Amino acid sequence: MIEPMTDLRSSVRPRLQWRMKAAYLARVLCSVLLVAGLSTPSLAQTADRGRIIEALDPERLVQQASALPRIHSLLISHQGERIVERYYAGKTASQPANMKSASKSVISALVGIAIDNGYINSVDEPVTTFFPGFTHPQSPERWQQLTVRDLLTMQAGLQSTSGRNYGRWVVSDNWVEAALSRPFIAEPGSDMIYSTGSTHILSAILTRATGMSTREFAQQYLASPMGFRMAYWSQDPQGIYFGGNDMEITPRQMLAFGELYLNNGRYNNAQIVSADWVQDSYQSHATSPRGQGRFYGYGWWLREMAGMLVPLAWGYGGQLIFVVEEYDLVIVATSDSTPGNDRSGHLRQLYAFIENNILAALPKASISAL
Repeated sequence: MIEPMTDLRSSVRPRLQWRMKAAYLARVLCSVLLVAGLSTPSLAQTADRGRIIEALDPERLVQQASALPRIHSLLISHQGERIVERYYAGKTASQPANMKSASKSVISALVGIAIDNGYINSVDEPVTTFFPGFTHPQSPERWQQLTVRDLLTMQAGLQSTSGRNYGRWVVSDNWVEAALSRPFIAEPGSDMIYSTGSTHILSAILTRATGMSTREFAQQYLASPMGFRMAYWSQDPQGIYFGGNDMEITPRQMLAFGELYLNNGRYNNAQIVSADWVQDSYQSHATSPRGQGRFYGYGWWLREMAGMLVPLAWGYGGQLIFVVEEYDLVIVATSDSTPGNDRSGHLRQLYAFIENNILAALPKASISAL
């Protein structure tokens, strides 16, 4: 079982769930009013853009961000309108960024789309369905229990392929089989064990379930409806696209992906992923062992920041997408991801910058009555 949450989580999580349900109901109401031809207020009733811009002071932000040692870009949108966009270290708007592990959030969206379109039955579908010829060498009983949900929430129970195990895993001859064959060190659905192998297995499941490569599926069902083409994305020795790393899209496209989730799965009046999937992705399904106030949903982290529990896509070195529903904001930052002594220091500074200089600076009166 998941170990009990801290007292802080027990107080924050119900407020977050209530706010998100209320925000979703408000969006539904606005859609009904639009169909009826009536004028509607802003989705975040009192989140006046002028007051938000005044509080954030974009020029101040871009100057402060320039002091971060590895930053490549900073973008902020309010209700789909970019209010901050700045590139550093010679980067430009047209250059794709390697999202690193932030691509796990994209893999989650693709799984949700595959469920919406009937390629996968549900998150409770056994993983054995997609690998009928495979039997786990040490724990066949636990293998039978493993579900798509367990992979999405990093609760597969399999030993991690990340961290110190990562290098040995990515030089193996068969990444999927190597990830599936890791020893079970916990029951499926119990402890959170962060592992890129789990999302790579999801990429293999998408390929087997849809009859398309994960990239082809992503292009048809996600990128094309959002108006862009997938850029570079590495593959394993069997040609499975890397589920959870090395996906490249531009910072503006990262921003659009965050806005897709801010708008409950809609983009330009098209429902790309279901609203239910977005809301389920934001639920805290597991407690992170990486620090207090951090939880995990379906491929999205939840982090306590400035008194809010903020969903974010996180990638190695500082590739970040924050979805701040209370203010109808999306924040994107990209960074130099090459190894170096200043990498961890940069990430700490970047989180502090987002929390203290952006989230904490937002006018409290701007939060809607939700």
